[in-house]
Amino acid sequence: MPVFRPTLPRAAFATLFAASIALPAHGQSLIELYESARNYDATYQAARAQFEASVARAAQARAGILPAVGLSSGLSRTELGIDSPLGNTSRGYNTQNIGVNATQPIYRPASWATYEQGKRQAEIAQAVLTTADQDLVVRVSQAYFDVLAAQDTLALVRAQKAAVGEQLASAKRNFEVGTSTITDSREAQARYDLVIAQELAAENDLQVKKIALDQLVGVTGSNPTALAAPVVLPEVAPADMGSWVAQAEDVHPAIRQARLGVDVAALEVEKAEAGHKPTLDAQLGYNVTNNPQGTSTTLGKSRINAATVGVVFNLPLFAGYATENRIRETLALEEQARSTLESTRRSVTQATRAAYLGLVSGAGQVRALEAAEASSQSALDANRLGYQVGVRINIDVLNSQSQLFQTKRDLALSRYNVLLGNLRLRQANGTLTAEDLRPVNGALATGGRPAVDSTVTPGQPSQQRQQQQQQQQQQSPPQQRSPALVEPQRPPAAIPVVPPVPVPQFSPPPPAVPTAPPPPVILPPGR
Repeated sequence: MPVFRPTLPRAAFATLFAASIALPAHGQSLIELYESARNYDATYQAARAQFEASVARAAQARAGILPAVGLSSGLSRTELGIDSPLGNTSRGYNTQNIGVNATQPIYRPASWATYEQGKRQAEIAQAVLTTADQDLVVRVSQAYFDVLAAQDTLALVRAQKAAVGEQLASAKRNFEVGTSTITDSREAQARYDLVIAQELAAENDLQVKKIALDQLVGVTGSNPTALAAPVVLPEVAPADMGSWVAQAEDVHPAIRQARLGVDVAALEVEKAEAGHKPTLDAQLGYNVTNNPQGTSTTLGKSRINAATVGVVFNLPLFAGYATENRIRETLALEEQARSTLESTRRSVTQATRAAYLGLVSGAGQVRALEAAEASSQSALDANRLGYQVGVRINIDVLNSQSQLFQTKRDLALSRYNVLLGNLRLRQANGTLTAEDLRPVNGALATGGRPAVDSTVTPGQPSQQRQQQQQQQQQQSPPQQRSPALVEPQRPPAAIPVVPPVPVPQFSPPPPAVPTAPPPPVILPPGR
């Protein structure tokens, strides 16, 4: 026997459903949560710290072309023992010295190449930070719409649960009065149990997605704002794949980083070649030496002030072939950098084309699913009517319900994918900035605009609106209308009787019994 589970009337299901998905009055927009994530996300903060470190490291390369100035001072004690034919004597004296010395590189090719590398390294650090900025925009948007998608999934599963519950109650009533079989009740019960399992999974998925968003933005109990009704998705502009690819060649941070890597490798070759070149430095110094007890050659107090100026020339002659091998190494690394640049260009081009095609396809899927939603609703209404008149069975209605709610889930997910696809396309070609969040944020229910209800098919009132209309009709007294305005009651449409199919009488002829052949004559053998 089927297990009877009490069901609630449709109005009670609608009330529970509306209460279960009710959201707080204020929700955070996408831009608000993004600004919060910029100040909280650990990955982005680490990227900013790495950028500052890289800029400081690049600035160190400038020291090789600037003068170096140093201050030095010293104090020493000297004890002398003098042996001579006249006798042995000993004495000691103190020496005090202080000086300022400066060195200015005049010709150092390696230092100038290092300085140019430092400027390229600073630009590379900026490109890496730009990549981190774009990644943060996409990660926040992904987590934001993941929560909205999970909320829609839970709302749709609960709406499907209410619809299947009504169908289960109807099947049980029909079985009790004898108009349906126990199979209808069992099929509805099985579908109801399956939807309950889906509801538990949807609740868990929503909690997980909310935790991920809270961890990213640093806001406890974040509440993303749903899409505004009617849903208006931003268009792809420019609607030309070639334009997106051309933009990527000029501004993509990965391509700029690889191009700067080629420049750094070329400067490294110059540094290696500078091992064969001379260096020239200018030196300037002023030193003071004070000897209160004299020196080893003088007995009286002395003070020496010395100012020096000059140049130092250095020419390497032989370094054990280290310079030649270093040049070969840097040339190979330069070729590697060029290959990396070409590979990066190809990867960016492929990613940009894939993102553009995915966005165009996603926009087409949204339009197709919107049409499928209306068609699925019409199919469900037709199956319900057919079930009432007896030309459809209960499983047909349950399948239609499942198809409708699955279409609604796919439609909601496709809309979020299109919004994310706009951002991913700009990330793929390297033009994504925080300002690109404004068109996406404009599609949300901000500024007092109503939010979209994913459980309602366009053209039909929501469950809450239907409940309010029913309450108003029950509370308002019936109005007397004139006979001229009263519509005549039409008799119910009669179901035509299908005449029986004529069946011819079955009278086959009697079977013919075959006659056995005569036995063979056996002759005796001849003598």
